[in-house]
Amino acid sequence: MRAASDLAATALAAVRPEQLTAPTPCGDYDVRALVDHLAWAALLSQRSATGMPLEQDGSSLRPAPFLDGVPVEQWAAAVPVELDTAADAWADRAAWEGETLLGTTPMPAGVVGPLMLAEFAVHGWDLARAIGAGYDVPAGLGEAVLAAVEPLAPMGRDGGWYGAAVPVPADAPAFDRALGLAGRDPGWRA
Repeated sequence: MRAASDLAATALAAVRPEQLTAPTPCGDYDVRALVDHLAWAALLSQRSATGMPLEQDGSSLRPAPFLDGVPVEQWAAAVPVELDTAADAWADRAAWEGETLLGTTPMPAGVVGPLMLAEFAVHGWDLARAIGAGYDVPAGLGEAVLAAVEPLAPMGRDGGWYGAAVPVPADAPAFDRALGLAGRDPGWRA
């Protein structure tokens, strides 16, 4: 979780205000919407790691609560602190055991943790691609993301949070295969 949140934070640190309206590989999100989505994901992840509900609606047109009142040009700089807090919360081994909540829905923590790890890594990649920033995924993190995405991909497609699978060679790096399963073309460029 720490590696995924740190990697997403590097992409966020590279966002410039003039890039906020740039398209991303993530469906209908531009950079601004993707930054806000990562903000909500950080908050959701923090709550899930501690078994606390998140009753606010991340699909609303309102930004994540910690961004409320912050100029949109400063959002990307505000999110890494929240990603760091989420990684700290998941560092506790107990966070990965038993039941937790995803929003207000009870789920096994062993499912939610990998889901949040993939959320940070994949959306960090989306953001990096959109702004032309580097995004070097270590092999171990790529394997962890692939292991998280593989069992979730059918549910993700059914739920609309993953697009149709993109064919990726079987010998491609694990992270590229995870991207393909999540409906991303690893070769996508802005």
